Amino acid sequence: MSGIYRTPDSQRLLAERYRALLSRWPAPADQETVSTSDGDTFVISSGPADAPPLVLLHGSSGNAGAWLEVAAEWSRHFRLHAIDIPGEPGLSNPNRLPLTSGGHLRWLTEVLGALGVRRAAFVASSLGGRIALDQAAHRPEQVERLALLSPSGIGGQTFGWLPKALWFGLRGEAGRRKLFRMIMGTASLPAEVEEYLLFVNRHFRPRTDRIAVATDAELSGLDMPMLVGIGGRDVLLDSAQTRSRLAEFVPQAKVYLSPGTGHYVPMASLPVLEFLRTSQASRT
Repeated sequence: MSGIYRTPDSQRLLAERYRALLSRWPAPADQETVSTSDGDTFVISSGPADAPPLVLLHGSSGNAGAWLEVAAEWSRHFRLHAIDIPGEPGLSNPNRLPLTSGGHLRWLTEVLGALGVRRAAFVASSLGGRIALDQAAHRPEQVERLALLSPSGIGGQTFGWLPKALWFGLRGEAGRRKLFRMIMGTASLPAEVEEYLLFVNRHFRPRTDRIAVATDAELSGLDMPMLVGIGGRDVLLDSAQTRSRLAEFVPQAKVYLSPGTGHYVPMASLPVLEFLRTSQASRT
């Protein structure tokens, strides 16, 4: 049993539930597993084969199911590639890559090569946002534009919520649900999605290592169009610092702050598709 799972049966249960979720992908799709130096990586792709590529990277404790609500519409305009990050509750290698070694940069570059993607737009959330930022900073020729939702790695992590987490952790399932809602800010999260994420939490051990913050030089070197959505009540990340660093070092970034939103920023509240399609209009 890999250390990322809570019980001997957890890996099987999570895989079964995830495959059932993927069976509801709302557009014709191809599922494939590509080989990398860091093991196998699962990708689900949909949309016309000759459409502009769009790479989707989920957050920690997530998988490609995070994009179910937008896959149908976005697949009309792009060739989507929703990638399961290693070490998360998807179908990729369960071994986690260190967050400070450049491993994700190597890994993602190999995945893009296997998919035949030379340059793409990216949409990424939370941990996936940090991985996408790293790709944009060090492989800018591969990143046409960047939409980030509650991205890690711009503002620092916050830890004031940990004492409450310990208190909630002693109160079983009810405490787990209250903790989840405190972190995610799930007032607008569909009940079915919340239940799935709670199921994942019952069987999966989330990452606890610190996420490196991008340097001033890395941020100031980003010259591609960017859209960033952040929650004003995010208890995991310093949203004020994220906003101020973007204003200082990435002035072209369009930043959308949702004052009453937690770590979960609903994609429907942001003009993501309009932002992405701007690149299509520039080609015509």
